[in-house]
Amino acid sequence: MVATDVLRGVHYSDLKGQYNPSFQSEKGVSANANPALSLSPCGDTELVKKVTTVGFDADDTLWHNEQFFKLTEARFAELLRDYAETDHLMERLVAAERRNIGHYGFGIKGFMLSMIETAIDVTEDRVPGRIIREIIEAGQEMLSHPIELLPHAREAVEAAADTHRILLITKGDLLDQERKLAQSGLGDLFDGVEIVSDKQTPVYEEIFTRHGDGAAQALMVGNSMKSDILPVLAAGGWAAYVPHGLAWALEHADPPESHPRYRELPDLGELAALLQQV
Repeated sequence: MVATDVLRGVHYSDLKGQYNPSFQSEKGVSANANPALSLSPCGDTELVKKVTTVGFDADDTLWHNEQFFKLTEARFAELLRDYAETDHLMERLVAAERRNIGHYGFGIKGFMLSMIETAIDVTEDRVPGRIIREIIEAGQEMLSHPIELLPHAREAVEAAADTHRILLITKGDLLDQERKLAQSGLGDLFDGVEIVSDKQTPVYEEIFTRHGDGAAQALMVGNSMKSDILPVLAAGGWAAYVPHGLAWALEHADPPESHPRYRELPDLGELAALLQQV
């Protein structure tokens, strides 16, 4: 395994061993060829590019994550119930998180610091030390919580690994994401792992070019419309939205329902069928 620090984050290459340039998809198309070609769905001689690389989001796509933030927010509201109504407190917390992303990035540690900042603000600098301590303890509990895979996650990743080059593309705290990946038991299935500071179109373009045949022949699977879907479509790729049910306020965006490369799946169990079509 090769680990390289990059401005964007950290990437890990060749997690499944030395890359084999003769890797074949189940359709008999070389995943290393550019472009991979086939007949159009109409059966004529028009040639179309096929997906050779599949990217998976991690949090709330492969394993549970947001539910632990919601539980901690409820605990935070209880700690500060004498200082602020819950709705007002949550508005202040989201505002702090939005302000602080550029300072702390995404993940639990930034969330903890935003809670502490919000507690100081709503108490007008009078927050008791015990509340600060409990906020820190709540964050530490989140950082050590066991991983629970979502339904069909392992089967979907294993099936995709048999036919495509697959990547894990996630954002957040480096140590926490490494911990979760290790606990998931999925790490050895990926050809590459990208832990990035943010998921934007240029980031996806660079990742899919370095690991595969470019964004046009890549499909991203994820639960965040803002981070997993829209930037990949803007890069010219395919995107499969898998709703989780719980979503962070800062990840909301309208679905691009008319986009020809956008798909929505009820769960990861439908991914294999989609990969046979694109």
